[in-house]
Amino acid sequence: MRQALVSDIHGNIEALNAVMADIAQQSVDELICLGDIVGYGPNPIECLELIMKKAKLTILGNHDQASVFDPSGFNPIAMKAILWTRNELEKGSRRAVDQRWDFINELPKQHQMDKMLFVHGSPNDATNEYVFPEHAYDKTKMDRLFAKVPLYCFQGHTHIAGVFTPDPLFIDLEECDYSFSLSREKLMINIGSVGQPRDEDPRACYTILDHAAKKVFFRRVAYDFEATIAKIYKIPELDNQLGDRLRAGK
Repeated sequence: MRQALVSDIHGNIEALNAVMADIAQQSVDELICLGDIVGYGPNPIECLELIMKKAKLTILGNHDQASVFDPSGFNPIAMKAILWTRNELEKGSRRAVDQRWDFINELPKQHQMDKMLFVHGSPNDATNEYVFPEHAYDKTKMDRLFAKVPLYCFQGHTHIAGVFTPDPLFIDLEECDYSFSLSREKLMINIGSVGQPRDEDPRACYTILDHAAKKVFFRRVAYDFEATIAKIYKIPELDNQLGDRLRAGK
């Protein structure tokens, strides 16, 4: 079994389409989405409906949650974007709108499959907690998180791909040469962001989980971010910074 894991699409249909095209070439059996389909980007409807159609499992992200409920802890730029997104998701036929809201409302906050846990944020707070690379050296935090990991935890939320080990240590994509073997040691694996990478690489990022090989493979996919940026610039409710950061990958 080979599963493609995507996260943090954030309404970026150009990035999502490029990733889906790459996935189609990778002999993947199914698609799993770890949330934040919407928010920030200019095409929330297209991204949401594509994930609704293609994903075997989708986990609730904090921006997905905020599109339904009152946003909590969002900065002004993110707040303005999610309120615009909420209005966008109301467009179209009543049936289409209801299907979108029903899908988001029914998303699980986490899912465990054998000894693998799938979340958006962390094993401690599945929706909202960030686990940044620098947290790898906070032993108290890492011990608390790894205590809730069955064996492997796959997560997103920070938009920075890499592997956390209990040592504690964070291994970025360059250090592991874009693949990592799944041993009997507990691991937390951040699968990166499709639509808004923040590791200074503007290419979309996703991960393939290969059960037979017992490895994860990190994939980077080039896409036309200038097309996405142009759309963002044309929408007053989306701050230009949301476009600029796509070019910089941060």
